[in-house]
Amino acid sequence: MLKRKLQFVERICNLSVKEAWLTMHILHVVGARPNFMKAAPVYKALLQRDAFQTIVHTGQHYDALMSDVFFQELGIPTPDVNLQVGSDTHAQQTAAIISRFEPVLLERKPDWVLVYGDVNSTVAAAIVCAKLLIPIAHVEAGLRSFDRTMPEEVNRVIVDQISDMLFTPSEDGNVNLLNEGIAKDKIKLVGNVMIDTLVSLLPKAREQPLPDLPKRFALVTLHRPANVDDEIFLRDILQVLQDVGRDLNVLFPVHPRTRQRISALGIDTGKNNGLYFMEPLSYLQFLALQTRAEVVITDSGGIQEETTYLGIPCLTLRDNTERPITTEIGTNILLGRDATRLREELGKINSGIRKSSSLPPLWDGHASERIASILMG
Repeated sequence: MLKRKLQFVERICNLSVKEAWLTMHILHVVGARPNFMKAAPVYKALLQRDAFQTIVHTGQHYDALMSDVFFQELGIPTPDVNLQVGSDTHAQQTAAIISRFEPVLLERKPDWVLVYGDVNSTVAAAIVCAKLLIPIAHVEAGLRSFDRTMPEEVNRVIVDQISDMLFTPSEDGNVNLLNEGIAKDKIKLVGNVMIDTLVSLLPKAREQPLPDLPKRFALVTLHRPANVDDEIFLRDILQVLQDVGRDLNVLFPVHPRTRQRISALGIDTGKNNGLYFMEPLSYLQFLALQTRAEVVITDSGGIQEETTYLGIPCLTLRDNTERPITTEIGTNILLGRDATRLREELGKINSGIRKSSSLPPLWDGHASERIASILMG
């Protein structure tokens, strides 16, 4: 951090007093890997406009893969501040972030705070900023599943209500915000920053060394408690995947928590029969598999967007999605928690039947540049 400050001082010494005064300080708050994927392109776009930037990692999620190499791949520096809150209940975690983040804001006095997505770090940081009257910009604003049983949905609604600038990834986000009484001049349709990251890393992903792969395969990722904590549903899904594996190999990088649930069912993850259980993958490795997959089966939000951009069929095992644009014009099909329907849709795809799709407007890899232009003027 000291080195970066010295570089910043050296740079502004070459500016006039007026130019130095006008240099904007933007603070990014991130708490989980998806946040970093969204913040990275915005950070780089603002760097091109000479903004002075601080990255605060709340430590909400600890990920062993989040090492220096991870940040190098994204093209951003390691965080300036790590609040190290760790895992806890929603209330305890949110409270810890609030109490630890406030002194950082009081010390650094940023012009804008950027929050990303819908995790507890997002809502906690936004609340602190609102109390201290520091402008908040929410990146990926306006997404709604209309399911208040999801903690993320509560976070989205709260953050959007107290933010000063709302950057939406698609037109449905604008509609949702207007329906909730958000002033129109606060809402900026900029496109999807996750697609910016995907576009920039796609060449590297295609160069990733991968183990010998089947010529045709389905790719699976499941982690939501509603799916993996339901023993009957999980067993039914695994049976479908194993049956499908006789005709179409299934690659399943297994989240540690999901692996525990599968083991509790007495299922041997060492066997395959066409269903290959794998260790968790880095973003680049998983992206490399996505580009080669016949179909992706998921309960993740971001993967619904990535498959739409890549033109890969996506089957989502959820009752709702906060990204309806991926089902309306993208490659995503929302199945609900329905193993029978999963079997039917996989049968169609294996027979060559694909849903027609197109790319949502402004999902062009330049959303972060539009954000930087709006913030910096």
